[in-house]
Amino acid sequence: MAEPELLLDSSIRIWVVLPIVFITFVFGIIRHYLSLLMVSEKTVTLDQVRDSQALIRCRHLIENGQYIPKQAFLVRKEYMLSESGIITKGKNKPSQAKNPMTDPSMMTDMLKGNVLNVLPMIVIGGWIQWTFSGFVTTKVPFPLTIRFKPMLQRGIELESLDASWVSSASWYFLNVFGLRSMYSLILGENNAADQTRLMQEQMSGAAMAMQQDPQKAFKSEWEALKITEHKEALKGIEDYVRVVYALPEDIFTRQRNLPLPSS
Repeated sequence: MAEPELLLDSSIRIWVVLPIVFITFVFGIIRHYLSLLMVSEKTVTLDQVRDSQALIRCRHLIENGQYIPKQAFLVRKEYMLSESGIITKGKNKPSQAKNPMTDPSMMTDMLKGNVLNVLPMIVIGGWIQWTFSGFVTTKVPFPLTIRFKPMLQRGIELESLDASWVSSASWYFLNVFGLRSMYSLILGENNAADQTRLMQEQMSGAAMAMQQDPQKAFKSEWEALKITEHKEALKGIEDYVRVVYALPEDIFTRQRNLPLPSS
């Protein structure tokens, strides 16, 4: 015999479900604009721009050097690897990596991020759990196993309740993750209202990661360019193009058995 279906009061939709959605959404919008006002923009120095462009030029030469003449490749390689070359100079620079725990500006930015994201999320989540505790808000449209009960029925201890039902506290956390598309549509892709991105960075340790050391980047690119040899990918391309795109009157006068360019 099937269990009787649970019927929810329509007032729950007006006084519990919609207010939680509205509070979560409005708080995300406010957090986005507060972060724009409080978080300072990171300035990029001229040396950082010069180093990044030098690394990009080196990578392009390694990847696409086969499409230029051998002499042009060797000249560029010699220019970058010589004693006065841009890659060699960058390799010999002293290490400039900073520890975020000893940099006051980075510590201030991390503190602002925690104040704007983690602390309000805990406060509002606790307030919602205290204000709307004990309510069953909605039901997911597919059956779930009993292992989902602690996640979807936070604050409700009913063993007989089906795991598909969602409590008010769990409904708040579902909105935190589910409103990402709405934030992206209204505020753009790189918005500060998305809390899940910050949570992923904290779980992966990206927030406390060390800055990339330019010296190590230049050293790896210097070693890669040092062992790179020129392999001409367009050998015989002139003859191949002349044969393929020959005029009709030249077809019978040209020899068409030319080898294809080597890869």
